[in-house]
Amino acid sequence: MIEAALREITPGRYDRYEELLRALAHGRLWMLLWHGMPGDPDAQYGNLEVGGYGYAPCVTSEEQLVASGWARQHQVISGAEAAAALYREHWGLWLNPHQPGGGVGIPWADLRRVAGGLDRLPAGPLGLTPVDQPPASVPASVGGTAAAAAFFQALVLAARQNPAVRSLRRAWVEPAYGEPSLTIGLDLDDTSDAAVAATQQMMLQAVASAPDGLAVSSVTMADPYDPVAAWLWSRVPAFYSRPSHWEQAAQPA
Repeated sequence: MIEAALREITPGRYDRYEELLRALAHGRLWMLLWHGMPGDPDAQYGNLEVGGYGYAPCVTSEEQLVASGWARQHQVISGAEAAAALYREHWGLWLNPHQPGGGVGIPWADLRRVAGGLDRLPAGPLGLTPVDQPPASVPASVGGTAAAAAFFQALVLAARQNPAVRSLRRAWVEPAYGEPSLTIGLDLDDTSDAAVAATQQMMLQAVASAPDGLAVSSVTMADPYDPVAAWLWSRVPAFYSRPSHWEQAAQPA
């Protein structure tokens, strides 16, 4: 499945790259070990650097393993397992580097999508713009600030009743493949299961006030791997904020 998707890769065809990621999420990989044996706690993947970024080389079948000439040990694992292990260290995967043309690299940000859900996380490279600059494909009747005013008002009112919410940010996210969405950055004091569930319910209730046709998504501002959260932190002031629990407790009665 992965090899079939690899053969279809063409520069600029993000739909075909997306199919490769889907194949990777459901397929198997032969990871090339530079040190140790499969299952050893001190086993280390091979590594290569491209454009200043690190990648772990692998092959996509027994036949490709033979063709690569790799003489050391290897480990067979699922693509999803490899993705989950590597992206947290900011490492990507490089598929079949021995092939003519050098194979195909999967950056760590895309491995995060493989591990976390391709339908849940937007496909990069991402177009990120302030809320008053919607993508050209979004009609003003849907994406204009005035059109979404009722949604923002409902969200702020709900946030005031939710003790977990510290601040909210907003921006447009336009993925390389898929539809743009108005994304809300959720900065929470409390990340317990109950607080997260209450915040998800808050979002669902507020979305009922959004214009028809407006796609709304959210990101967790505490996620250190989320590129949207990082952009919101650095570029976008909160449109709603309040003191943390500790700050409120410190205020005189």
